[in-house]
Amino acid sequence: MFEPFLISFKLASITVIVLFFISLPLAWYLSQTQSRLKPFIEALTALPIVLPPSVLGFYILVSLSQNSPIGAFFKNVFDVSLVFNFTSLVIASCFYSLPFMVQPLQSGFESINKNMLEASYIAGKSKCETLFRVALPNIKPAFITAIIVTFAHTVGEFGVVLMVGGSIPGETKVASVAIYEMVELMNYKGAHIYSAIMLGMSFIVLLSVYVFNAKHNRKFGLKR
Repeated sequence: MFEPFLISFKLASITVIVLFFISLPLAWYLSQTQSRLKPFIEALTALPIVLPPSVLGFYILVSLSQNSPIGAFFKNVFDVSLVFNFTSLVIASCFYSLPFMVQPLQSGFESINKNMLEASYIAGKSKCETLFRVALPNIKPAFITAIIVTFAHTVGEFGVVLMVGGSIPGETKVASVAIYEMVELMNYKGAHIYSAIMLGMSFIVLLSVYVFNAKHNRKFGLKR
């Protein structure tokens, strides 16, 4: 009965891991660069926030289908289809949840005292060492927020995953799609149960973020 939730949690976990390694260098670059391309990159990164999920899902579907160069390459070379399977859900989720990982990390990096970074560079540390040994340990609230919100956002996805993955039981039928199908079948009892679980989980996630940040701020205030 709860298989769609297991698929959703699996999808969210993989998406968080993939996006962390993609977003960390991107957020660090955006927080440090003065390039004229910065607004363009930021706008491109934030696009999934304002773009309708169906539009994003459609373009991902077209880009990854076997009729596209990318889809044809993976099918002919690796015999792997990039649509209507779990792989397509991961790809779509990474695009759709990208800003929810990048923006908190970028804000965290931008809030770091520049003198701390300069001291690291003066001490002979490289940019990579400064990122992992100085910057990242000092943005713990932003890091936790990025991980939790990205996970929760991925679990709640609907339009993008439905467009790209469809509703294949045991493979692409996530919780949000299951709720939609229950409503269509007028199975309101099942829809209530699934929706209540999603509602409770979302509240707990947000509460955890706010409680953690509040505790961190109080601790930081006492130190000061």
